[in-house]
Amino acid sequence: MTADNLFLRIARGELPADIVYRDELVTAFRDIDPQAPVHVLIVPNHHVASIAEAGPDDEPVLGRLFLAARSVAEQEGLAEGGYRLIVNCGAHGGQEVEHLHLHLLGGEPLGPMRCRRKEH
Repeated sequence: MTADNLFLRIARGELPADIVYRDELVTAFRDIDPQAPVHVLIVPNHHVASIAEAGPDDEPVLGRLFLAARSVAEQEGLAEGGYRLIVNCGAHGGQEVEHLHLHLLGGEPLGPMRCRRKEH
């Protein structure tokens, strides 16, 4: 699944989404199943399967993902209170769509990253 994945089709404007930021390298849109009051996905406009697949040619878009996240956080009023950025990689990392994406979450205290595992 490369040129036809869901996120790439949104970035190309082929599928509807609530776009909150777009430039020549990345597109940001609201998640359809938000996990926080603000949950925005930021994706490259060209196909990069995951951070594990990114190469040296992807360096400009990798930096832009984070700068776009900062801009969206400011636009959404999250800059002062803070926010979380998450990149999932692969099945064990929870990546559900085979296209690199950055989750921007905020709008309330988010708590710890994950619950501590109980000792067996």
